[in-house]
Order: sequence, then C-alpha cells, then structure tokens
Amino acid sequence: MRDELSRWGHVVAILTLGLPLVGGHLAQVAIQITDTVMIGWYAVPDLAAMVLAGTIWFVAFIVSIGFSQAVMPLVSEASEAGEAGVVRLRRVTRMGFWLSAMAWLFFTPVFWWAKPLLIGLGQEADLAEAAQGYLRIGGPALLPALIVMVLKSYLAALEKTRALLWIALAAAALNIGLNWVLIFGKLGAPELGLIGAAAASAVGHVFSMVALWAYVRWQFPEHHLFQRLWKPDWEALGEVFRLGWPIGLMLLAEAGLFAFASLLMGWLGTVPLAAHGIALQITTGTFMVHLGLSNAATIRAGKAFGRGDERHLRRGGEVSMGLSVVWALATMVAYIAVPEFLLGLFLDPSDPARGAILAVGVGLMAVAGVFQLVDGVQVTAAGLLRGVQDTRVPMGIAALAYWGIGAPMAWLLGFVLGFEGVGVWGGLAIGLAVASVLLSWRFWHRSVRIEARLGG
Repeated sequence: MRDELSRWGHVVAILTLGLPLVGGHLAQVAIQITDTVMIGWYAVPDLAAMVLAGTIWFVAFIVSIGFSQAVMPLVSEASEAGEAGVVRLRRVTRMGFWLSAMAWLFFTPVFWWAKPLLIGLGQEADLAEAAQGYLRIGGPALLPALIVMVLKSYLAALEKTRALLWIALAAAALNIGLNWVLIFGKLGAPELGLIGAAAASAVGHVFSMVALWAYVRWQFPEHHLFQRLWKPDWEALGEVFRLGWPIGLMLLAEAGLFAFASLLMGWLGTVPLAAHGIALQITTGTFMVHLGLSNAATIRAGKAFGRGDERHLRRGGEVSMGLSVVWALATMVAYIAVPEFLLGLFLDPSDPARGAILAVGVGLMAVAGVFQLVDGVQVTAAGLLRGVQDTRVPMGIAALAYWGIGAPMAWLLGFVLGFEGVGVWGGLAIGLAVASVLLSWRFWHRSVRIEARLGG
C-alpha cells in the first residue's frame, strides 16, 4: 500500500522517528564533548593532546561505522518483507557485528603506536606521547562503540528509537561522573587527567553496549539476534560489506578532511589547535541534529524503496532536506551572535591562554556558521542515497569534494594566502558546499530513474 502522506504528514513522521535519534546522537557525542570541557578546565596542553587523540579515534570510528550504516537500509527494507524479512534482517545484523569487529582489529595497532605516527605528521613530541597514552586506554573502547552503532541501526530501522535516547543519556551521565572522579582525583581516586578521561569514556561505551544488548533481547526475542553469533554467514557478510565499504570510505573522506584540518591547526601551535578542538566539538554537537534527521531519511527512504513507493521517496526527500535547512539557519544565528559564550564553556576562566583561544575561536565559529547549511544538506542527501542503497557514486563524489577541492583549499587559504585558522576552516566550507550540491543532484537524478523504472 502506498504512503500518501502530505508534506506536513512527512514532517510529523520524520520528526517522530528522527528526534529520538537526534537525542541519542547528542547524548552519545556528549561523551566526547564533556571530555573536552572537563579536560579544557584541567589543562590546555592536555586539551590539545586530546584533540589529536580524538581525531585518530574518530577517524577509525567513522570509517568503521560504514558497516553499521549499511545495516540500517538493509534492515529497513527487510522489515517490509514479512516473515522472510525477519530471517534476512537477523543475518545482515549479525554480519554487521562481524565486520565491525574486523575493523576494530585493523585499527588497534594504530592506537597502540600513535606517537610515531603523530610525530611523523609534524606534531610536537610531548603532545604525541600524551595522545598515545589516551589511545592505549580509549582504543579498545572502539569495539563496544561499534557494536552500539550496529544495534542502533538495527533498532532505528525497526523504528524503536526511544530506548536509544534513554540509554545514551544514561551513558553520558555516567561519563560525566566518572570524568569528575578520574580526571580531577575526587572521592579518593587518583588524579589521572587525560588518562582518566579515556577510562571514563571506555566505561561509557561498554555500558551502552550491555544496555542495548539487554533491550534487544527483551524487545525482539523472536529475532534470535545473538544466537550462533560465532557462525559465519558469508552471503550476508558479502552483502553488508558491498554496501558498507563505500559508506565507510565516504565517511572517511569527510572525517579525514576534518582530521587534516586538525593537523594543519597543529602546525599553527597549541592555542590554535585548542581553539579548533573546542569549535569542532560545538559544531559536532549541532551536526548531530542533521545526522539524526539523515538517519530518519535513510529509514523512510529504505521502506519506500522496499515498497516501490516513488512518490513517498521524493516527497520525504524534500521534507528531510527542508528540516535540515531550518536547523542550519538556527545554528548560524547562535554561532555568529554568541560565539564567545559557547567557546567559553570549555575553558577555565582563570586560564592564561583563555583570551588567545577565544580570539582564534570566534573567527572559526563565524566560518562554521556558514558551513552549517551545506553540511546539513550534504549529510541528508547522503542518507537518502543510502536508503535507496546507492553508495558507490556518492563515495566518489565525497572523495572529489573533500580531497580534490576541500583539503587543497584549506592549505591554500590557511598557509599560502595567510588566513591561518579561518582559512583552514574556509577550505572545509568549500569542500562541504561542493559535496552538498553534487549529492543533492545525485539523489534527485536517482529518484527520477527509480520512478521511471517503477512506472511512476
């Protein structure tokens, strides 16, 4: 049966599905944000080291979640196929676990020997050593974090999103408490600083994994999701891999652009790197709203694709992009109107470097206000394309936009033309703008082809 929702009906449906996802993403990223805030209040050199460590960890995470992101449209499509679909969604989810574990094994040596890598990339030796110490504690937590992402994709595709929000909120609260104890040495615990932040984050990820495992077993016992988990299913593994690896490389292209920007900012010194890290945490927080709406777009596009409902697909795409634009305009106002207030939340008022960091950060926030719009459009268009299982062409678009255009422009504007941090972020904005235009064009072109094939 075709979905004949009006545009307002699509708004309600997307927000109903997407807002708990937004909340869950915000709560999950709050682990990284609270780490940054509390380490920023602890010591600026530790903050700079955590920016470097967090960059490596995040790149590994974002590449590896390509497989969990592939689970979402596959489960969404399978959920429209009745009893046969239950078998299929179980198979692809299990192999999502397998591929996530393989990705974690691949990145573990990078975490353990991060110091020579960072020194080779031009970072200061003391910062590189501190970052390596963080990653040797936080690196193993990548595995539970990836399992959480697979379970989130599975539950979101089945439109069970409220539990994701509450579990993520509980994990964020646990992380804040543990940070206070372990970073600053409260309640009789040793003062561990950066290492304490890593340990607290690891506990938070493990908690989320266990809580979601228990919820899935309670909510969907008939799916038998965790039985015979050790048994390989090569056909399903191949299906998830084929859809997931282009998603992972596409996400790598974007995350790698931001990692490249972090390295460029590190060349400018500790203060610009710290300002960059704070501004990046703020923009990451607001980006989670776009990501939640993009996930909702993926799920609804996947269901429409599974039903062959081209009208629902196109109208849902229009509404998803419109909602993302509205949120981008709201955040632009905040970034431009009150940047010092937002940046100041991450810094100790008595820190002697506070004024210098704020001076750099205000300029970065102004550029971030501009790229919020294009960043929201590109991630929504990418989500819609995943919903119709189109991932290889978008991967090529991302590589061109971010590395063919964005990265060279960041270096050119920041160093050759001398705009420093603002120039580096200007290059980011240009790369995101190109991606938003090309991915949007790809979705509308693709949806027209789907409509023609289905006789719409």
